[in-house]
Amino acid sequence: MLLRILCYLLPEFLVDLSFVILLLGLVGTVLVVQWMSERRTKMQMERARSQRASSLEMMEKMTLRCKTRYGNVDASRILSLSLAELVEQLKKGSLSPETVLHVYVEKALEVTKEVNCVTDFLAECETQLQEVKKEPQKGLLYGVPISLKDDLAYKGHNSNCGLVHFLGTDEAEDSPVVQVLKKQGAIPFVRTNIPQSLINFDCSNSIYGQTLNPHNHKKTCGGSSGGECALIAGGGAILGMGTDVLGSIRMPCSFCGVCGLKPSGDRLSSLGICSPVSGMKSAVMMPGPIARDVDSLALLMKAVLCDDLFQLDPTVPPVPFKDEIYNSSKPLTIGFYDTDGYFLPHPSMRRAIQETKTLLEAAGHKLVPFTPPRIEYALNELCLRGFFADGGTTLVDKFKCDIVDPNLKQQIFLYKIPVIAKKIASIFMRPMFPRIANHLEAHCGVSSVKGLWKHYTAIKEYRCDFISEWRKLGLDSLLCPMLSPAFNIGHPGKLFAGFGFTMLFNILNFPAGVLPVTTVTSEEEEEMKHYKGYYNDLWDKEFIKGVEGGVGLPVSVQCVALQWQEEQCLRLMKEVETVTRGREHHP
Repeated sequence: MLLRILCYLLPEFLVDLSFVILLLGLVGTVLVVQWMSERRTKMQMERARSQRASSLEMMEKMTLRCKTRYGNVDASRILSLSLAELVEQLKKGSLSPETVLHVYVEKALEVTKEVNCVTDFLAECETQLQEVKKEPQKGLLYGVPISLKDDLAYKGHNSNCGLVHFLGTDEAEDSPVVQVLKKQGAIPFVRTNIPQSLINFDCSNSIYGQTLNPHNHKKTCGGSSGGECALIAGGGAILGMGTDVLGSIRMPCSFCGVCGLKPSGDRLSSLGICSPVSGMKSAVMMPGPIARDVDSLALLMKAVLCDDLFQLDPTVPPVPFKDEIYNSSKPLTIGFYDTDGYFLPHPSMRRAIQETKTLLEAAGHKLVPFTPPRIEYALNELCLRGFFADGGTTLVDKFKCDIVDPNLKQQIFLYKIPVIAKKIASIFMRPMFPRIANHLEAHCGVSSVKGLWKHYTAIKEYRCDFISEWRKLGLDSLLCPMLSPAFNIGHPGKLFAGFGFTMLFNILNFPAGVLPVTTVTSEEEEEMKHYKGYYNDLWDKEFIKGVEGGVGLPVSVQCVALQWQEEQCLRLMKEVETVTRGREHHP
């Protein structure tokens, strides 16, 4: 009898046991695959760090070699020269390109040891310098060492956007902009750090770590062109190239107190630029110059806007730089606002706008109040909904084999939430936090091709409305706020709305530049303790924490012109630089 019972139960037991063994096998396989993936990721990151360490060692060796060859050099005198002065002395022969390169390599090494901004040394710079010297015609940037943001393609080097996804593949050729810079005699010598995936105005990634602000190491240098701005602000480069899709040139320039320009879309070539959201068209991305003064930005634009660029990229309009507009002395009609009604700026920013307005009026310009139309609609419905048209899935895919940087975890968590969950959460949040709820709902993206076409149409209509207001007032250009001062490290990822001051002009596709005009006072620091913003919500409270400890930090303003009018934008920047230079609070 017992034998019969065992014979009856044994098959069921074996089936159950087989199921358990199969389940354990599947779980084990998943864990092994996950472990192998994580191990592969860590090995790729270690390899990239090792390559960076080797680059810095090469910089050290070059510095020692040059000291032996050229002896003592007055580095401080060379580093103090403006770009115009440096080019003049290089062309006259009173300074040798080798000496200048040596000085800037040594200084860049010093700065990166302090703030961690350089990720790659372009050892080919010495060979390229010799090639440049052979040219019978000296380019506009002859012998000028220049730094490049990580995402600009450079032959034989990797552009990774701070993501493991892009590691391991070297670029087949230079981007057109880099090719033209070389033809004009510039010497690219280092590449610089960025935030992971570029979608953050901090500057940290899991491969190379955090880049600090040269003015205050508790502060971020900004992003995503943060390494560029930190290097230039620290004196380790005289000229750099960044990229800007939501404010990625202007934000770090503002935080570091240097000058930068985001051109109109297609005024320069965007070919050969790495992006984690390639194909996104709502916010227009462009490369642009970063420097210590406005004349340097203008010189780079003049150098790049030439036949060589127009031949390399036929989609760029063949329009050279117009000196007559940039150098004009005709009084301007300038629109201005010190707040957009959506995100209340720091007290120092409102003072910066008002004081700059007064100084421009004293210089003979006409200043006209301007109110940007439907700002929340533009930021949420046009910019964010378009930027995350796919609900953020393209960006999230790039993180599948990566370790998310701590400064980005809150953003990535938001992008990973299913669209339906975001919609439901936004409904429940709206009564208490309407601004954040609208922002969250915009991350749901566009649900269909038909919806995307409607979205593009809405952007065109908004541009027409904005230009109509501009024309009605007869404006030449616009003076408006930037996000300032620099944030404490770790806070930018919690306040995506900070992009609001800059992303508007990517949607409009207008050229926009920033430059420092003043610094934060102790009185303004005290005033921030009572800051309520427009909503007194979580973002307003986060802003207080983010900018705490900002006394003495640079405060920058933003200058804007209509599409294709980069020269007019730079003209206003030059006027602002002229009237604010030498003031009591100017850094």
